[in-house]
Formats: sequence, C-alpha cells, structure tokens
Amino acid sequence: MYEGVFTALVTPFTQEGKLDEQALRRLIDFQIAEGIDGLVPVGTTGESPTLEAEESEAVIRITVEQARGRVPVIAGAGSNSTDKAIHLSQAAKKLGANATLQVAPYYNKPTPEGFYRHFAAIADAVDLPMVIYNIAGRTGKNIENPTMLKLAAHRNVVAVKEASGDINQMMNLIAQKPADFDVLSGDDNLAFPLIALGGKGVISVASNLVPGRMKEFIGAALKGQWDKARELHYKLLPLFKAIFIETNPIPIKAALAMKGMMQEVYRLPMCPLGAENRKTLAAALRELKIL
Repeated sequence: MYEGVFTALVTPFTQEGKLDEQALRRLIDFQIAEGIDGLVPVGTTGESPTLEAEESEAVIRITVEQARGRVPVIAGAGSNSTDKAIHLSQAAKKLGANATLQVAPYYNKPTPEGFYRHFAAIADAVDLPMVIYNIAGRTGKNIENPTMLKLAAHRNVVAVKEASGDINQMMNLIAQKPADFDVLSGDDNLAFPLIALGGKGVISVASNLVPGRMKEFIGAALKGQWDKARELHYKLLPLFKAIFIETNPIPIKAALAMKGMMQEVYRLPMCPLGAENRKTLAAALRELKIL
C-alpha cells in the first residue's frame, strides 16, 4: 500500500515560537515538486511532543490542504494513552489525512499483550489505515515480531515504520509478514539493506532537505538497480550521519535553516545545534553541494 519515500516533515516555527505556516507550505510544495511519495507531519521530526493539540491539528490541516491530494498524508496521531491516540486519530481523519502513524507507547513500557491491545483498539475505533512506528531507542520498549505479525492481520494495520535498528528482526518480519503489510525503514542509513531484504521504502528525515536525491536512491533500489542504489547510498551516507550528529530534529532543522528554507527555532527541550557540530554539519552539506 505504501512504497517509496515519505518525508517525516519538520515543523517550522517563527522567532516568536509560533507555527510558521508559510514556511511549512513552502516545504510541502518543495517536497511534492521533487517527486516525494508521501508526507508524514506531526512525528518525531515534527517535534510532536511539544506541539499543543490545536497546533498538531493545524499542521495536519495545512499539510492536507497544501498537498491537495497529490500525495498521501500519514498524520502522526500516536500517544502513550490509548484513549488520546484514538481521539487524535479521529481528528486526523476529519482533517483529511489518508492514514495515521502510531508510535509505540512510550514510558509505559507495555507488555506484548498491552502493545497489541493498544494498537488494535485504535484500529477498531478509527477506520483509517495505520502505520505502526517501532522505535525502542525513544520509547523504551521494542515491539517484537510475534506482536507485529498479530497486528498485521488487522485490516486497518497496513505497515510498520521500523526503526529498531535490528536488521535481523526486520528480515524475519519481512519473511513472515502477510503480502498486504509493508515494512518501511525508519532510518535513512538502513533503507538500502532493508529494501534489499524486501522492504518497501523509507520514512525519511533526509528527504526534508534532499527529496529528489532520496527519490532517485530509493527508486533505484525498488527497481532492483543495485549498483546504482548502492552508489547513491554511499554518496548520501555522510548526510545521513551528519543529520543525526545530535538528537533529531536538531541537525535537520539547522540544515534547512542554513539553506534559507526556515528559521532555526526549536521548542524546549530541543535546543540549537552545538558550535562544533554546526561546523561538522555545514562541512558535510558543502561536500555534498547542498550548500
């Protein structure tokens, strides 16, 4: 159902700390003009933990409006409260999102049965395709494959954004999953090996900055053009490393600001890139002729 490159959108802010609607609309148009396959607002990269509910809805609304049906919008609507996630998903559906992204409940550290009941309750309550987001490094608990495969049987659970970093886990999931369930990489630097194993694409941070290059790279991999895809992977690898030199989304927002695409404004506890890391990031961008 979902294949290709989907951009985990940054949320631009003004110097006053408010949502910068015009910068967001420009970013969306840039993504679509460069051939991106879909947009993912209000995720980790969009600083979702520090957005108020009305701000989250505004970002989703703006993304849907600006996309104008040209690409699907997978709206971040997850929470560590099942009731809240249902409410957020209902709101996303009303706003016109094509699907929701549901992060594994964080801090609670559910049991496998708790994970299953959480996602199944959302999928039962809101008739909208769901992409599950597995990222133990942020949430504190990995969703194991038996639980994911049980969830994949639900008609509304269509894909997983796999950011466990465990290639063995991803490989075994792809080998056992149903045909109508897609595995997408949640890490730009693992997209190449994941697609080689049967994955369908990536929910990308780097594509905020270089959507066309990411589209070319992932497109080559999906077509089985392995020499070309491998070459593009290694060309982009310094960027993948540079944009995680500090916690995401600090470096990618700094890079976008260096390009003049938005202001470098964060919501605490996110804060500006350190001086030495800023030099390293700028050097990587110049080497790749992004600056």
